[in-house]
Amino acid sequence: MNKTVAIYDTTLRDGTQAEGISFSSADKIRIAERLDTFGISYIEGGWPGSNPKDMEFFTEAAKRKFKTARIAAFGSTRRAKTKCAEDPQIATLLAANTPVVTMVGKTWSLHVREVIRTTPEENIAMVADSIRYFKELGKEVIYDAEHFFDGYKDDPRYSLATLTAAQEAGVDMVVLCDTNGGTMPSEISRVTGEVRRAVKCAVGIHTHNDSGCGVANALAAVEAGATQVQGTMNGYGERTGNCNLITVMPCLFLKMGYTGIPPEQLRHLRELSTFIDDLANVRPDIRQPFVGATAFAHKGGIHVNAIEKVARSYEHIEPELVGNRRRVLVSDMSGRSNILMKAHELGMDLNKDTPEVRAILKQLKQLEHAGYEYEAADGSFHILVQKLLKKHKPFFQLLHYRVSMIRDAGDTGNVVEATVKLDVAGKVVHQVAEGDGPVNALDKAFRAALMEFFPVIAEVRLVDYKVRILDSGTGTAAKTRVIIESTDGKETWGTVGVHDNIIEASWEALVDSVEYKLFKTQ
Repeated sequence: MNKTVAIYDTTLRDGTQAEGISFSSADKIRIAERLDTFGISYIEGGWPGSNPKDMEFFTEAAKRKFKTARIAAFGSTRRAKTKCAEDPQIATLLAANTPVVTMVGKTWSLHVREVIRTTPEENIAMVADSIRYFKELGKEVIYDAEHFFDGYKDDPRYSLATLTAAQEAGVDMVVLCDTNGGTMPSEISRVTGEVRRAVKCAVGIHTHNDSGCGVANALAAVEAGATQVQGTMNGYGERTGNCNLITVMPCLFLKMGYTGIPPEQLRHLRELSTFIDDLANVRPDIRQPFVGATAFAHKGGIHVNAIEKVARSYEHIEPELVGNRRRVLVSDMSGRSNILMKAHELGMDLNKDTPEVRAILKQLKQLEHAGYEYEAADGSFHILVQKLLKKHKPFFQLLHYRVSMIRDAGDTGNVVEATVKLDVAGKVVHQVAEGDGPVNALDKAFRAALMEFFPVIAEVRLVDYKVRILDSGTGTAAKTRVIIESTDGKETWGTVGVHDNIIEASWEALVDSVEYKLFKTQ
């Protein structure tokens, strides 16, 4: 049995069909180079001729030398009653100048009759002629059998006939596509196995996630004999997305015993996932299997107590194998084990005999009851513990702050201004700043007041700001929770503030954000 599975990435084509996903030509080159470094076998660059960006990508890609990946151009078989040499779409595929050509063709008689409206015989000729044309030009040719599983269930004889035609034309691989994403894993397994017995060429799998089975279906096909998996990074794709390669790869190479991506590269899996999200301007899914921020996060006291003793009791793999890490969450569900492990994670010296541990746990539960949430606020938790241990050193004292907004009657714009007055090391500092909103203005004035004394805070920037109304039944008097995410380019931390006044809640989170950076620096 062949235990090697090739990974075929179509993020640059299928992935860009997702709502809200778009890459520039430069982005596409950067992604291709990163995928190549990671060890991906095939990178589908796009559909030449469909848009200028794709053709520009192929022009640039041809200038580069890829170490592991083969670049593929994607297109369809020739048109009905048209010779390959006279088909404009075939010409653009040829102009892409890639070593691999991936061609999509119809395998469902419904599409043959109702969509491209030709005869079953002509469709088979379109498949065979197109493949033969590129094989004679020395290309590696992959045939994507579109809607194969729906077609096979409807008319298995005809669907297999299209694959046989591709095989006889010299195709290197036929890929079975669950284009509508509605097939179940048991069907994928059965049909893939039947195809493997019916054809001699290699078989691949291309699944969509419309039924939530994109990854499961790909794995089922591999177990039935498929030797290539097509998919996208982070599961981007039309409708609900494609098979998520970020999930498929560790399943194949860490759990199922297949080879294809070196284990040392899998340790960069989380980094690869977030890199793609960053270029797509998409916030990473914290619950994504293997690489999400919560994939190895533990909250329940019993769970934390167990992993402290035996990590694999509540973890299916070591987080480091995919570039992730274990996280301990602290909340009103926490026990002493949570507090201790979280403190150790943050580099704090606590043990089970530290008398303040019980006080920390009690205070934490009281604050969570009041609306605070420390799961995403490591910075605020760190400061809370330091205060209860009486080790906290305030870097400044607030004398007062004021925020004002002026809106003129002409609706030509708003002016938001914040004033902050601090006592820093016995010196009174008074700063004023304008901002896009009250929190932005307050943040600018606050930083300006501290910059002279602590220039390191210039490294800190806010990357996210979340507001949640905790008791909406009280209307405009509702209590508000603000969570701020900050980074200095090396580390990212969260801080939290809770108050009836959203500005005061924001101020509390801002202060914790800066104090956490200053404490870590010193």
